[in-house]
Amino acid sequence: PGSGMESLPEAVLIRILASLPAVDLVLVCRLVCCQWKNLVDGAALWILKCQQEGLTRAESEEDAENWQNFYFLSKKRKNLIKNPCGEEDLEHWGEVENGGDGWKIEELPGDFGSEFPSEEVHKYFVTSFEWCRKAQVIDLRAEGYWEELMDTTQPKIMVRDWYAGRRDAGCLYELCVRLLSENEDVLAEYKSETVTIPQDNDGSWTEISHTFSSYGPGVRFVRFEHGGQDTLFWKGWYGVCVTNSSVTVEP
Repeated sequence: PGSGMESLPEAVLIRILASLPAVDLVLVCRLVCCQWKNLVDGAALWILKCQQEGLTRAESEEDAENWQNFYFLSKKRKNLIKNPCGEEDLEHWGEVENGGDGWKIEELPGDFGSEFPSEEVHKYFVTSFEWCRKAQVIDLRAEGYWEELMDTTQPKIMVRDWYAGRRDAGCLYELCVRLLSENEDVLAEYKSETVTIPQDNDGSWTEISHTFSSYGPGVRFVRFEHGGQDTLFWKGWYGVCVTNSSVTVEP
C-alpha cells in the first residue's frame, strides 16, 4: 500500500478492509504486506464483518481463527441434501432399494396423512410393503468445506429427517448417517433404532436429528440413508413417509 494507506489508523483500515469480499481478503489482501496479513488473520476484522452482515454467535469468544471460520461457515450454511422433498422425483438419490412396489412421491397431506409443520414442504416420499431405502453421499470438499477446516475446526454436522405413518397402516422407519474418509472408511456413525409406528396412529410428522461433533480429522464425505416399509404387507404405498431431510455444517 502507498504511504497514504500506511498512515491510516488501524481501526479505519479495518473498516475499509471489512467492506471487501471475504475471499479477496484471504486470497489477495493478506498477501499485500505484514500489516494487512495481521489484520486479516486477526479477530477484529471478522467480528466487524459479522456485525455488518447480522451474523451473531452465542459465545463472546474472540479467538481470531474461530471468528474467521464462523464467518465463512455462516455464509455457506445450507442444506447439503439435494431434492429433500421429492420435487425432482428420485433425482440425486442413489443406492435406491425399491422393495415391494418401490418408492413413490405423493402430495401432502396424502391419503390418511397429516399436513407438514412447514408450508414450504409440498411433497414426500412413501415406501411400500417391503424395505425401501435410498441414500445420498455428500462430497464436503465439492461443497466448499476445505480439508484444514474439517480436520482442525471440525465444525458440527447437523442431520435431520422427518417421518410419518398413514393413519390406517402401521410402518417401520430407519435412519443411518456416516461420516466417511477419503477412502470411504467410516469415521463416525449415527444409526437410529428401528422406529415402529402402530396402525391407527395420528399420522403426525416427527423430526429425528443428530449432531456430529469432535469426530476427529479426515472427514471428507457424509453418507445419508433412510427408509422403511409398512407392517401389514398391503400392496401399494402404505409404508413410512419421509421428507425434508437435511445435512448442514454448522457455524
